[in-house]
Amino acid sequence: MIARRDVYQAIADPTRRAIINMISGQPQNVNSIAEHFDVSRQAISLHVKILREAGLISITQRGRDRVCEAQLEQLGEVSAWVDQYKQHWESKLDSLNTYLQKLKKEKYGKHEK
Repeated sequence: MIARRDVYQAIADPTRRAIINMISGQPQNVNSIAEHFDVSRQAISLHVKILREAGLISITQRGRDRVCEAQLEQLGEVSAWVDQYKQHWESKLDSLNTYLQKLKKEKYGKHEK
């Protein structure tokens, strides 16, 4: 049985994010993925394993090749989490903007009198 990895753990590493980005447009085999990085093929295989365990990629055997394909549905969880904080900070920034506009009116309103 495959241990389930956390999607956040999987995308925390820049190499894994680059792999997801690379295969999101077109499935690729592990060797062609490894060619794009200045690390060992074994290191890339470990990154691929973590991404697979997190449900972000699937691997199918095509002849002698192991082809990786992006399964980006899991990123919806991350998007929802980020959106809640985005809304929070947008609200805070809107409040700051309102406050700054109030200060500007007070400052320039006093000088015009």
